[in-house]
Amino acid sequence: MTDIAEVKRIPVAGKQRMTPSEALVETLVAQGVQNVFGIVGSAYMDALDLFPAAGIRFVPTVHEQGSAHMADGYYRVTGKHGVCIGQNGPGITNFVTAIAAAYWAHSAVVAITPETGSLSIGLGGFQETDQLPIFSKITKYQAHVNNQARIAELTARAFDRAILEMGPTQLNIPRDFLYGELECEIPQPIRVERGPGGSASLDAAADALAGAKFPVIISGGGVIAANGVDACVALAELLDAPVCNSYLHNDSFPANHRLWCGPLGYHGSKAAMKIIARADVVLALGSRLGPFGVLPQYGFDYWPAGAKLVQVDADAKVLGLVKKTSVTVNGDAREAAQAIAARLKGRTLARNKAEIEKVVQQEKQAWAAEVAGWDHEKDPWSLEVAKGSAYMHPRMMLRELEKAMPEDAMVSTDIGNICQVANSYLRFNRPRSMFGAMMFGNCGYAFPTMIGCKVGAPGRTAVAYVGDGAWGMSFGEILTCVREKIPVTAVVFNNEQWGAEKKNHVDFYSNRFLGVNLENPSFAGIARAMGAEGVVVDKVSNVGEALRAACKAQKEGKTTIVEMMCTKELGDPFRRDALKVPRRLLAKYKSYE
Repeated sequence: MTDIAEVKRIPVAGKQRMTPSEALVETLVAQGVQNVFGIVGSAYMDALDLFPAAGIRFVPTVHEQGSAHMADGYYRVTGKHGVCIGQNGPGITNFVTAIAAAYWAHSAVVAITPETGSLSIGLGGFQETDQLPIFSKITKYQAHVNNQARIAELTARAFDRAILEMGPTQLNIPRDFLYGELECEIPQPIRVERGPGGSASLDAAADALAGAKFPVIISGGGVIAANGVDACVALAELLDAPVCNSYLHNDSFPANHRLWCGPLGYHGSKAAMKIIARADVVLALGSRLGPFGVLPQYGFDYWPAGAKLVQVDADAKVLGLVKKTSVTVNGDAREAAQAIAARLKGRTLARNKAEIEKVVQQEKQAWAAEVAGWDHEKDPWSLEVAKGSAYMHPRMMLRELEKAMPEDAMVSTDIGNICQVANSYLRFNRPRSMFGAMMFGNCGYAFPTMIGCKVGAPGRTAVAYVGDGAWGMSFGEILTCVREKIPVTAVVFNNEQWGAEKKNHVDFYSNRFLGVNLENPSFAGIARAMGAEGVVVDKVSNVGEALRAACKAQKEGKTTIVEMMCTKELGDPFRRDALKVPRRLLAKYKSYE
């Protein structure tokens, strides 16, 4: 077979006679597609047969949810379309959770969904379901091929819209429409330049920032997507404005910069929260200010209600959606930052540079000292279960992981208690380095997403943080790593519990645990049985060495599962306002109050 890396990828030009499968694949080539994730299926086998000749790598996965998460990770690390495909019916419904996650991550993922043949739709045939309604609320655009003659046109539109509308799209193709003959021309990609926004709104933004005595910038995911970190840094330095990362975007501003304050949101930086609480003007650059990223934390509400909010986003629909704005700019984060900076140059700025520097240093030093000495969770239940445990305290372990993390690392975090506490410890100096489960918050996200990241950036170190509950949903993709030679390091936190939910039982249900305790096998042993490396760590002193060894093995092409044996200590729940102590009205339940 021809080596895919050697295939010269030149799309056909002009009107050509071809099969619909050829039209589909030629359109993928025109859109720059190099990798497609999925599970083989008869519904699209005719097109799949053409992938090697077109220079497209097909990455077969263990589960279709994993393939869509891989497509998400691939897009987020490269800025190029992530593509997934599967068998009609059950293969396609397995995409749903991961496509919803991509929707909330604003990832340009294209889900190619072959459908039951057009002549049998509605007859209840084998593997039939109506595939368009399922994705209608979790995609930005849906293309349904209703005639073979339109397959190239609609394929191109699905890819174009994914970029233009900053989110996943669906390309639905009745399986019989991949056969036959047609004459068509392969469309060229449509890409637009996103400008900085309207002149009047940019003027207003510059005026607000020039008059601010204590301006603070929130650097969001839109800054990363726009390749705008350098522009954000330049604007921050011009204003001497401290910068907070938006929730789960710890890579949106370099942690080694003097103005960096750390992430807002759940288990974020207390320094960032105390600093933004002082702001009289907040610039939300490329951030929709999701509710979960501005909720009270560490026992206080840090959002500066009296501050002016200047919000910049490429998606006009999110402007003013969560927080009341004073100025809105509908523009590209990079372009807008540069345009605002140009308006500020030469102007007298009201900010008190000396006061800002003093506050930033004091709060960062105080938070660093607190985190460095935070060895145990402080609630009575956690302290009690930690007594006499032979295993590692999660925060002590997370500190050692932070110290040993390679500079080039990409880190994905699953949803769950220890993974979320890691938000206090993960810091990065380059963009496209952190990949969180975002607002959909699904378990089983981190490991397959990091596999996609590794495909997109094979020269970087790939690390996934996963709790033991979520690991049960995703460890099958070890086989993908081994079979396809995609080396990834997974750090699995084994505390034998669904920790986030157990914390609610502790706080609101008097330790009446139901469905939260897990009896786990040896995850390291399973990894070895599947052809990967497996390591068990139960002492904090061995954490750094284990991660460094796993990352070194990754450079040699080996996937390693590092099983971290942790105490049952639990960080604060996701939201203290989500539950309340129940009041039982029936006498038979009185004893459970």
